Amino acid sequence: MGKITEILNAAQSRAKEMNLPYEGALLPDEAYEIMQSAPGAKLVDVRTHAELEWVGRIPNAAEIEWAAYPGMKSNPNFIAQLEQQVDKEALVMFICRSGVRSHNAAIAATRAGYVDCYNVLEGFEGDKDADEHRNMLNGWRVSGLPWEQS
Repeated sequence: MGKITEILNAAQSRAKEMNLPYEGALLPDEAYEIMQSAPGAKLVDVRTHAELEWVGRIPNAAEIEWAAYPGMKSNPNFIAQLEQQVDKEALVMFICRSGVRSHNAAIAATRAGYVDCYNVLEGFEGDKDADEHRNMLNGWRVSGLPWEQS
């Protein structure tokens, strides 16, 4: 069994344990491994344009806002924009700051007919620590995965 298969099996098991309504839940390093090794797989960053500009972006990720800053009003064109950029048969991984918006994006995409949706747990900035700070415990950046500052 290959590494990608092992990662996807673990992600699918997590989704079952967490009772998630989409295919699986990945850790950031697993999502990066899939980006590197699975042609056709797509990482979709659903953070706001402001977050991408000020906090950092992930190279080669599709960028489609789930909600817009300020006000965090839902993007009514999210699925239409996703359909323009990502094939419905592709393995799609969603990431946001902490894993909440991406969870909702994975649900919406699954409902829209995407068959292979995964949420990236911990997100780009990770969970809050005891002092309510992100970028300390876990997440894409803390894992040392590639990202760029604007």
